Amino acid sequence: MSPDEYCQEKAAKSGSSFYYSFLFLPQERRRAITALYAFCREVDDAVDETSDSGVAATKLAWWRKEISAMLAGAPTHPVTLALQPHMARYALEGRHLQAIIDGMEMDLTQTRYLDYPGLQKYCWHAAGVVGILSASIFGASNPATLQYAEKLGLAFQLTNIIRDVGEDARKGRIYLPVNELQQFQVTAADLLNARYNDNFVRLMQFQADRAREAYREAFALLAPEDRRSQRPGLIMAAIYQTLLDEIEHDRFQVLQQRISLTPIRKLWLAWKTWVRG
Repeated sequence: MSPDEYCQEKAAKSGSSFYYSFLFLPQERRRAITALYAFCREVDDAVDETSDSGVAATKLAWWRKEISAMLAGAPTHPVTLALQPHMARYALEGRHLQAIIDGMEMDLTQTRYLDYPGLQKYCWHAAGVVGILSASIFGASNPATLQYAEKLGLAFQLTNIIRDVGEDARKGRIYLPVNELQQFQVTAADLLNARYNDNFVRLMQFQADRAREAYREAFALLAPEDRRSQRPGLIMAAIYQTLLDEIEHDRFQVLQQRISLTPIRKLWLAWKTWVRG
């Protein structure tokens, strides 16, 4: 199996909305974004699929060294072998890859966030920086487009947090800011024990409204001349905003289930957004 085939299999297996967003890209850009996505999956899995935090930290430390080795021209892993040729071509920076690992390390050391600014920092590492790298691969000619991508990454991560509230709580992680839980009189025990009530719905509506504002702010930053090249990000936005609509329509029944869109619906949204241009 070639490095590109390894990354393709890693991406396809995930079933992520991210995968649908780059189906229509030209081959070279598709190979680059697939390699980037496979890297994100590898470091995310190092944390989420490892019960021992010490082992997870060791895995992340290995990935840090592997990124440095790749930048020095000596990658050893299929993902870094696939990613290396695209680093210079699309002006990708190693510090951004290391920042993604920083976000994974935050999941090992921090399970609560006191306020929204603290959560924003985590979201930048987990998704904002991925947006910057992705926009560079798609083709950004205006610096404002990278700001758009960074803000769009924040919107995606806020949507993920809403979708995964119950699942994350059962893993011992609560991303909803502590001061906002207190504001809406929702406790950590309420989340862990799936106590669904009006206070919880109001709290989640507040989170959804903030996510929608992040989408609006992102779209306002997208330079018109880059709109066509950034269609993969717009595909992701169409899928994620539709997901947010579904969650809201179900009145935030996210404590005991994971609301998702079917693959055919994601594909339809991807195609419709792509042809719209």
